[in-house]
Amino acid sequence: MNRIKEKLKVLCPSIIYRFLRRIIEENNEIRFEGTYLTWQDANAQCSGYSSKEILGKILVATMKVKKGEAVYERDSMIFDQIEYSWPVVSGLMWVAAGNGGSLKVLDFGGSLGSRYFENLFFLDSLPHISWNVIEQAKFVEAGQKHFQNKQLKFFKSIEDSLEDNTPNVILLSSVLQYLPDSGETIDSLKGINCEVIIIDRTIVNSSNINRAYIQHVPASIYNASYP
Repeated sequence: MNRIKEKLKVLCPSIIYRFLRRIIEENNEIRFEGTYLTWQDANAQCSGYSSKEILGKILVATMKVKKGEAVYERDSMIFDQIEYSWPVVSGLMWVAAGNGGSLKVLDFGGSLGSRYFENLFFLDSLPHISWNVIEQAKFVEAGQKHFQNKQLKFFKSIEDSLEDNTPNVILLSSVLQYLPDSGETIDSLKGINCEVIIIDRTIVNSSNINRAYIQHVPASIYNASYP
């Protein structure tokens, strides 16, 4: 992206360059609008995360990973190399090491198993792995149809997942900030009495006050906005 900007700067008059740069930035950078009084106020002006376009793009990208046509998927974008979150990897392996190589993950808001596929290189070395994703109904249906196997399963609620097994680690990756009441979800998950909760890719502020914004996704990824 920086190379494109530099070429434009050389080739275009300053006024045209500034105009084109603004278009590029608006289409490739996450924007936050707000603040709003409540999460519900922000949500009322958003397209939401449940649109068919989002699920469709994530499904296509994840299928490419499953088939070996792509190495890594995140937020529907595919990459030619995996950008590991090493704190997450070390946390998962630490839990497995303390449980005789058994890793039972409850992945809350785990899309179509992005973090499962991302970490397969490490998971394949374990004698027992169970990875339960909790997601919206349409994601669960797509996950069960296209990706579910003996290790990776999809559920619509915490309760449904617990009927399958009790996790020894809970993963919350880029999900808490999109919930109407993250505190309520955390309390529900704490009630499981799981050994470890890993929180990753989560936006926080330095005060004790929650603030509601609308996040605009870059058009280069997909057209969406959510609270």
